[in-house]
Amino acid sequence: MRPNYDLAVECCILAGRLMMESGAETYRAEDTMDRMAQSQQLTESQSFVTPTGILFSGTRAIPTRLARINNRTTDLEKIALVNAVSRNLANKVITLDEAYLELKRIEEEHKKYPFWIQIIAASIASGAFLFLFGADPIDIPMAMLAGGIGYTVSEMLQEKTKVKFFAELLAASIISVIAITSVEYSFGSEVDKIIIGSVMPLVPGLLITNAIRDLMAGHFVSGLSKGAEAFLTATAIGAGVAIILSL
Repeated sequence: MRPNYDLAVECCILAGRLMMESGAETYRAEDTMDRMAQSQQLTESQSFVTPTGILFSGTRAIPTRLARINNRTTDLEKIALVNAVSRNLANKVITLDEAYLELKRIEEEHKKYPFWIQIIAASIASGAFLFLFGADPIDIPMAMLAGGIGYTVSEMLQEKTKVKFFAELLAASIISVIAITSVEYSFGSEVDKIIIGSVMPLVPGLLITNAIRDLMAGHFVSGLSKGAEAFLTATAIGAGVAIILSL
């Protein structure tokens, strides 16, 4: 039976887009798309993935498709689910129609944790980092408070303004104000450790890792663009802290 090439191309692009929107490495998204295409007899398929878009060509008879990537976040579970679908399709465990329906289900039903849970997680992470730094236990509650508030401000401002740099700069500034105030009123003892622990939820750790891995894999466009984004994020955090400390 002749494969449905149009559906195969649509399925590959959907899988690649979901992975890139969830924080996957560029080479991983391309590899997933190529394996899915080859399982559907698209042996001449070509994919070109960047952090902001996907170009995919199935065969010479089908026009090259473009998919725009507007939002990027970190969702490792969604990446694992898409990878599972691609493996099942490549191993003939599911059909192309079933794979496409499963990817659509992942896109529509798989949601992030509620915002309040994200805030609690950010607070716990901020306090946990102080154990690594050997900080005074009195600083842990203030780090948790500052980390939770900073994460909340960052996410809400980014949602409203769509300017990540400004959101993270202001969040880092607010964290610094809370840290300094807590020490002045004897609710904390070390400003530097409170600030360092509190800004950790804002640090683009996965982005830095993916930039390095893409560069090592030879994807220089994606690696440099992700590296630049990580650098701007780190600059915004550092600038926000420096502005408050210099006042």
